[in-house]
Order: sequence, then structure tokens, then C-alpha cells
Amino acid sequence: MAAPWPALCRALLRPRGPRAEPGGRRGVRALRRSPVRVLQPQSPPEPPPPPPPAAVERSAAAPGLWYEKAAAGDRRLGKVVTIAKSKKFRDNHGKVLLEGHRLIKDALEAGAVPQTLFFSTVRHLKLLPEAEIKRASLVKVKFEDIKTWSDLVTPQGLLGIFSKPDPAKMSYPAAQLANSLPLLLICDNIRDPGNLGTILRSAAGAGCEKVLLTKGCVDPWEPKVLRAGMGAHFRVPIIANLDWESVPTNLPAGTQVCLADNNDPGSTSLPRGAASAPASPTAPVKSSHKAAPEHEDEEGAAIPELAAQHYYKDWARAPVAVVIGGETQGLSPAALGLAASTGGRRLLIPVVPGVDSLNSAIAAGILLFEGRRQLLWRHKQEGGRQKLPVPG
Repeated sequence: MAAPWPALCRALLRPRGPRAEPGGRRGVRALRRSPVRVLQPQSPPEPPPPPPPAAVERSAAAPGLWYEKAAAGDRRLGKVVTIAKSKKFRDNHGKVLLEGHRLIKDALEAGAVPQTLFFSTVRHLKLLPEAEIKRASLVKVKFEDIKTWSDLVTPQGLLGIFSKPDPAKMSYPAAQLANSLPLLLICDNIRDPGNLGTILRSAAGAGCEKVLLTKGCVDPWEPKVLRAGMGAHFRVPIIANLDWESVPTNLPAGTQVCLADNNDPGSTSLPRGAASAPASPTAPVKSSHKAAPEHEDEEGAAIPELAAQHYYKDWARAPVAVVIGGETQGLSPAALGLAASTGGRRLLIPVVPGVDSLNSAIAAGILLFEGRRQLLWRHKQEGGRQKLPVPG
């Protein structure tokens, strides 16, 4: 059973340091010759005691399902929700803020642990799994308050503070697991929350086995990422804040790593992570498996060159990982090095000459679903010898 919400308020709004004691106690010698006496400084008047907290009204939404009704005008709740939105809160307290019926329901069904739920009508509770929400503190507040706290244009009247989910302990939907493929996604320098959320949604839709986020990516539990993800956080494992040295240990043995590329196939510059037009409509595309030579980046570091090919050509062999870079920073040299060490390729999405490159989210969707198509096609061609699920 989670602690009552007043205790949560006190924990989050606790002053940072001890209150200073009024006045010193050292005596002051009076400047009188006779008689000599010591004058003690007068202590300031004691502050009035704080008003007692308003009584909490308790009601039952269902047999055995009790909730508390917040007192009118209690501003502590707004402060708690504001603090819960911050990355500092997520890092220091290991908790995340979720909003909306669908997202909270997905979280509960996946095994996420609720701490406190704020709702405007009892109807919201009746639509959630009762056994799971009994473990949380339930607080009924006015819808006008939730509208003030919410980042949504049309809030639903339901907010929840959850323990930050651990991918190793989550129970993902059976349909998701049944259609999962040996296809992984690595995000490198994805800093736009909307892009990352959309990428995670595509990864869940394509049946990715897991998603790896390297350092430099936006926090996946940031509210804007959660909104764009549309529940993907509770459908596919997300391993965040990885350095490149630890990425290989999170990949299945024998994984080939390919890169999303937006450069001309004949270019020796570092891939940027999306897609652009080749120099000419008939420009040839390299497809050699031979080890490519190296060139130097702006800092003089050796960067291996990879063979490049159009994304619709054959490249997906289980297990395979796709690296998507951010639009500003692009792919890091470490990503290129990992791809070269696994025999990976640069995957080009050709667009009409003169058109700007696709953004990272669109490029990720194209490559992931093409990878899914190729894996399922190969599975069918090989008579099902590989252990790949085939959707019914």
C-alpha cells in the first residue's frame, strides 16, 4: 500500500535545510559602572503554530476501494504534480508522471507500480484494473485543478505517479510478444521528444525486440515523449542512457548493425541518420560486403567507411539492429565503428533530388517496417526453419 498523499506532499515539499534558531544566547555586558549586570537579548516572539491540515474526506469507489477527497484550495497538489514532471524528480525519486486513461491502463496491465492516482470522477477508477490501483493512494480532485496541471489541450481528468518501470520486470502484452522479431533499434542523439516518442511507437508497431537509447538522447519518460509514444513504453523494452561501450552487451550474439543514412552513396562524410536524394537519379549504390577503407573526421579520428545500399535491397538477416541518428548531431563515430565491426551497412532512403532529408522518426518507421518485411519473407522462403513469428 502506497503512503497517503499528504505524506507524499510532505516528502516532496520538505525544506532543504534545518530552520535557523532565533537569536544567540551569548550575554551582553552593559556599559554601566554600577551595579554591574548582564543583559540578555530578548528573543523574538514565537511564530504562531501552523494551521492544522484540513480534514481529509474518505469515500469508497467500490467495496474495499477507498479514496481521499482533496481539500478545496490545497495548493500542495499542484506543486507535487509540477515537481513530478521534472527530470530531477525522475532521477532522484525513481518515479514518473503518467497522464490519460489509456497510458495509465497500459502501465498497470504491464506491471508498473502506481504510487498515487489523481482523478476527477470515480468513473475513471472503474475503468482501471481494481486489483492494481488498490496498491496506490487515490485522491479525488476537481477537474479544474487537473486542467491547470495538465499539458494536454483536452485533459481526461486522470494523472498518476508511478515507480519508474524496470524493463526486466515488465509483463508486455501477449500479442506484442507473439509478434516480436529479432529486430532491434538503437537511437543515437535523438533529442527531440516528439521524434523519440514517434520512433518508439514505430518500434512497437514493427515488433522490435527492444530499443536501446544511448547517452545524448532525450529522457524517454519525459511527458512529451510519453504522449507521442502512445503506450509504446509498455509494449517494447526500452534500455536508456547507455554508453557505446555497453551497447554490444545489450545485443543478441551475432547481431548485424546497420545505419540509416542520408548521404550520397559515393560520399565519404559521416552519415546523418535520415534519408536524402542521391547526386543523380541513376547514381549507382555500393553493395559490396568487403571491408571498406577508413577516412578521418574533422578531429582526425579514423572513421571506417561502410558499403551503402538502398533500403529496399536485401539487408535484414536475424538478428539485426538499425541505428537512427538525430537530425542535428547525426550519428556518432562510435555508431559507425559498431556497424563496421559487425559487417553492417549504410541504408539509403532515396527521395526526389532537391528535397530536404526525411526526419529521424519517418526514416526509422520506413527502415523498421522494411526490416520486418524482409525478416518475415526470409522466414517464409526458408520454410520456417528460423524461429520467427508469423502474424495470423
